[in-house]
Amino acid sequence: MSGYMLFSGTSNPELAQEIATYLEMPLSEATIKRFSDGEISVQIAESVRGKDVFIIQPTSAPANANLMELLIMTDALKRSSAKSITAIVPYYGYARQDRKAAPRVPISAKLVANLMETSGITRMVTVDLHASQIQGFFDIPVDNLYGAILFMDYIKAKNFKNPVIASPDIGGVSRARYFANKLGLDMVIVDKRREQANESEVMNIIGDVKGKDIILIDDMIDTAGTMVKAASALKGLGATSVMACCTHPVLSGPAYDRIEKGELDELVVANTIPMTKASKKIKMLSTASMLGEVIRRVHNNESVNSLFETT
Repeated sequence: MSGYMLFSGTSNPELAQEIATYLEMPLSEATIKRFSDGEISVQIAESVRGKDVFIIQPTSAPANANLMELLIMTDALKRSSAKSITAIVPYYGYARQDRKAAPRVPISAKLVANLMETSGITRMVTVDLHASQIQGFFDIPVDNLYGAILFMDYIKAKNFKNPVIASPDIGGVSRARYFANKLGLDMVIVDKRREQANESEVMNIIGDVKGKDIILIDDMIDTAGTMVKAASALKGLGATSVMACCTHPVLSGPAYDRIEKGELDELVVANTIPMTKASKKIKMLSTASMLGEVIRRVHNNESVNSLFETT
């Protein structure tokens, strides 16, 4: 029997099963129930004594329930004498609340980090944190994996005639630049002004987009307002096509309707969050092999960073 075990919460069991298939090992058994008032009950059904344990549980919607489930599972494993507990959290909820943007507001991303550490998590693995400095909120090792590894081959296979990487806002310039450098492409920037939370207005396009195939890059897509308005603005200035690559398909509220009716030609996402609807415009790529390889390397004390350097 291997020296590590995989457990899955209820947030994204399909991804957990894909990871287990990649690693050629079964998911270990845990019983997760909810009382009638919503309280979560967890019982680990196998011995974990002396094992390296990995819990696969994105903290996507419903964020509070999935986060509590992760914490309670961790406590159960800690009290069952697990050697180490690594949380595989492909989507880190509350990451957008990473600073005091106004008076008398919390830094919720830091609070969540504290809760994870207090529960007994000894390492955290995630994909495309909304802000990379969130790693510093933890006093345990954090592996922030690059979603770019998923999208590179897909973009190349498209064989665009005049591809250009675009950032949908000023804050995403470093992420878009990373893509542009890796693919050897030029970059443009969509300069927008956000009037209030979850609403945005495209103001200006920095760079030449006429006759170009635009590839918008972002870490997440929530209500899809930014992406759809950016696509409209880009095509209004003569862009031939607009495709978006976003790691986390939050897709809340009117997102699906906006994507279907908008001028975005294609949206490519990762399966860090399970989708609630199907759409002909949305293509989902799997993170299972990437996360599975990271799990194997963490257990074997091998380099995680080299996985990205050789890609």
